[in-house]
Amino acid sequence: MKLRKVVSVVGAGNVGEHTASLLALRGLVDVRMFDLPKRDGEKLIEPVKGKALDILQMLSALNIDGKVEGYTVSPDGEGYEALKDSDIVVITAGFPRRPGMSREDLLDKNISILSVIASKIREYAPQSIVIVVTNPVDLMTYAIYRLLGFEKNRVIGMAGVLDSARFKTFISREIKVSPVDIHAYVIGGHGDEMVPLISISNVGGIPLKDMLSKEKINELIRRTQFGGGEIVDLMGTSAYHAPAASIVEMVEAIVTDNKRILPCSVYLDGEVAEYYEAEGLCVGVPVKLGNNGVEEIIKIPMIEEEREMWKRSVASVKKNIAIVEELINARSSL
Repeated sequence: MKLRKVVSVVGAGNVGEHTASLLALRGLVDVRMFDLPKRDGEKLIEPVKGKALDILQMLSALNIDGKVEGYTVSPDGEGYEALKDSDIVVITAGFPRRPGMSREDLLDKNISILSVIASKIREYAPQSIVIVVTNPVDLMTYAIYRLLGFEKNRVIGMAGVLDSARFKTFISREIKVSPVDIHAYVIGGHGDEMVPLISISNVGGIPLKDMLSKEKINELIRRTQFGGGEIVDLMGTSAYHAPAASIVEMVEAIVTDNKRILPCSVYLDGEVAEYYEAEGLCVGVPVKLGNNGVEEIIKIPMIEEEREMWKRSVASVKKNIAIVEELINARSSL
């Protein structure tokens, strides 16, 4: 009998490694990490096992009890048996876009990777809740939803939590108030067309629009929309501390069943899809997270200006859904 929930992190790069580390430090779950080996000449290196051992030793140094294990897997799906009985699977694995690579090439490469992972989740963790982090996250969440065939409440993309954290950070620094007292949602696609909801953003209950000029708010919105690019320009690599923390927020909401309202990329259909004018795709909206994954999709009010931004964001996601669908169908016919 399991004493604690098991969270498996597939992909132990910067984001996956930091996610595993933060989860272990919180002490709520047992952590399993999965990644490919590397080669140094003739020598086979297994970084995921070393990272798991390093995290365990960190816990010992801090006098924290925890269980962290690392598993080396192959590109064709060998080594995933330890996914068995996972309550949550976090997918950070993916292929980064390289110079000269088209968007379709990137989608094809990542769908190829995710199709292997999805088949192993179906085999070993068919009751799990899956959190998708691989970019482009709205499209990859849709791909995993289609590849797994799970109920829509058990496939969730991480984006809005991170985007909202960035927005809160910039507001906090501008007005010199703790981010704890700032309430701000960012919804829509995880990209340049994301939608910060100014009409309901507030600081300690005071509307943001009453505290900052429209010009300054627009400046913070632009910085939020290009927040990931700013970090890449400064570090030479994409962010990983804040994305990992955002994943942990989602995991804790599910594990503790605390009914947090968090913006996540989820599949929309029925009445909520009609409200959001976004039928049959995955895009960021506020959802209630609990033991069952997505327990409710919140129909958040938008003023006309925000609704127009939302429509542009949805259109940006929708135009690539057909490509994803074609790639999935082509792969399933092989």
